[in-house]
Amino acid sequence: MVNISTETPEQTQARLRRVITRCDLKVYDGTYAFDEFSHAEFAQRARQDALALVRDDEIWSQLVPCTDEGAELFAIWRFHFTEGDDNSGFVGWLANHLKETFGTGVFVVCGQNSRRAGIFDYWGCPAILGVSVLSEVRELVQGS
Repeated sequence: MVNISTETPEQTQARLRRVITRCDLKVYDGTYAFDEFSHAEFAQRARQDALALVRDDEIWSQLVPCTDEGAELFAIWRFHFTEGDDNSGFVGWLANHLKETFGTGVFVVCGQNSRRAGIFDYWGCPAILGVSVLSEVRELVQGS
């Protein structure tokens, strides 16, 4: 369920700092990349190990394990939120924090799992910054 909050920026910051400490964080080993293919190729190219499959009017794009140094590689982590937590604004808050701290943008792909409190997020950052970014994410989760 999407929450709508009316609060000051300071209240939002405090709420989201509490929310992240209650998240279920999973960090994925290795590196990932996006693999693109046409709609007609879906049955042959969609992979069981894809973390996400999204499409537009022209292509499918799947986020898959990859070690090809010629590809744009990403470090990946996932958040499942705690039932009842108001996580509205979470993506913008954390993305902005990481941009300010490391100078990098991130990407987020969301999914829905009704058995685990609803929306969950896959996050990615450039693999070259993965160790530093994930260290910061872990500190936020630990409440540091």
